[in-house]
Amino acid sequence: MTRIIQRCSSVAVAAVAMLGAACGAGERGGAATSLTGAGATFPNPIYTRWFDAYHTATGVQINYQSIGSGGGIRQFTEGTVDFGATDGPMTDAQIAAVDGNVLHLPTVIGAVVLTYNLPGLDSAARLTLDGTTIADIYLGRITQWNDQRIAALNPGLTLPAADILVVHRSDGSGTSFVFTDYLKKVSPEWAEKVGAATSVNWPTGLGGKGNEGVTQQVKQLESSIGYVELIYASANDLGYAALVNKAGATILPTLESASAAAAGATFSADTDFRVSITNAAGEGAYPIASFTWLLIKPDNPDAAKAKTLKDFLTWMVSPDAQGVATELGYAPLPDRVVTLERDRIADLKAAGAPID
Repeated sequence: MTRIIQRCSSVAVAAVAMLGAACGAGERGGAATSLTGAGATFPNPIYTRWFDAYHTATGVQINYQSIGSGGGIRQFTEGTVDFGATDGPMTDAQIAAVDGNVLHLPTVIGAVVLTYNLPGLDSAARLTLDGTTIADIYLGRITQWNDQRIAALNPGLTLPAADILVVHRSDGSGTSFVFTDYLKKVSPEWAEKVGAATSVNWPTGLGGKGNEGVTQQVKQLESSIGYVELIYASANDLGYAALVNKAGATILPTLESASAAAAGATFSADTDFRVSITNAAGEGAYPIASFTWLLIKPDNPDAAKAKTLKDFLTWMVSPDAQGVATELGYAPLPDRVVTLERDRIADLKAAGAPID
């Protein structure tokens, strides 16, 4: 993971150079020199890269705690951080708890993958799963890897006669929200018995904290399966499944298939960006994809921090910053989303007044 996050690239270097030229390293003009944020582990790799690049170019230190989306929403609500981060948008009740003073800003698009540890499976082979089978594994109804339903999806593969060890998140998690949002759409039983949320009562399985914790559980436990953001499986050389999507096509998680999932999303001019793109209808759409969001106060009482946040967000949606996403396995934002976000960022206020 560290190797991937810290890898220097021409895109990242270009982004830093352009940002430094635009802002002037260390010249903050009344803006704050540090910010704090907390939340989702799903986008932590790209946030780490972005915040490092921004610090190099401007001297602004952005300290981010990768504690899970539930923790990010909680700390944002309590006012202990300058921004939150989540993969599961705040509910109407949570928004009411902050008197509506929150803006969900999409940052990138990511894919949640089903990763597994099956030593008996040929390393060149790839497992295929569909939504109802995944739901029944996590409901505890399918308990063996050589179950006839899994075998039917994987003709030609020799599956072990071994118990399936299910791994899920133990913390409040946007990745869990994305995963359970998908299962709710494809399985009526899941929708009735479990539902979709950042934290649910899991019918079966072992818990791991963060994408990191689930990854390590799967890596260490033979015959296990878990759900993580794509980069965590890739960085740890773990296999991950191809999924049968809503159109009946078998799809791998890629930049293209994650972008295809967002292609059908619609946004009104006054959108709050809280949109689900799981189980998208497109033939090339990967079915467990999602935007991930920063939680920002549209009217921030701290003028210095409001200015710094606005500067960073303006850079975040630039082509250079978005270009870094592809290196780490995330899809950049669609152009129409970037256009809407730029308008919202331009309208951010500090204590009711426009931000210079």
